[in-house]
Amino acid sequence: MAATSRTPSVSVPGTPPQLGLRERKKLRTRIAIRRATYRLIAEQGYDATTVEQIAEAAEVSPSTVFRYFPAKEDIVLTDEYDRALAAALRARPAGEPPLESVRQVLTGTLAAFLATGEQELRQRTRLMVEVPAIRVRMAENMAGTAKELAGVLAARSGRAPDDLAVRVFVAAVLGALREVTLYWGEHGQKGDLVAMVDEALDTLEGGPGL
Repeated sequence: MAATSRTPSVSVPGTPPQLGLRERKKLRTRIAIRRATYRLIAEQGYDATTVEQIAEAAEVSPSTVFRYFPAKEDIVLTDEYDRALAAALRARPAGEPPLESVRQVLTGTLAAFLATGEQELRQRTRLMVEVPAIRVRMAENMAGTAKELAGVLAARSGRAPDDLAVRVFVAAVLGALREVTLYWGEHGQKGDLVAMVDEALDTLEGGPGL
């Protein structure tokens, strides 16, 4: 992967050391379900892959799959790094500009994901481009991510979590992330994805313009 203009300073481990035994077991189950899903999709396609098949391949029950992932699309879209975004943002220096904090968190998390799960990210991005149901679910999932990030940013800026400026800021950032990811997938996954996200966030610094 080519070097970016800014070196991400966030390190997001896949399995935080503070997890207890119960949480580690849950994590292993989620990973097993996700890996089985990607393997089956690669073999027979997304539409032909059923939750029952996924459960059998992961050696769990269908009800267990649904307990961890309410919809099949969620198996593709969910990863362990989602859980670390708010915590990483909360840990940024208090006086740092919000956009720079978000930039470091997003590019750092993405770089960590690429270092440990690049194949999964590439398969996921292909499915985002090819499967309309996944794109729809992605928008719903991003609403949850937006709420978490808005809560942290509001606390840092002394605003209310539902403050309009906070919501617009978070929507702009996550919208940029979504469009970069889809663009990368639509164009053969060529180029440095971290650098592309970094460049997209540059456009928000002075306000969008062409």
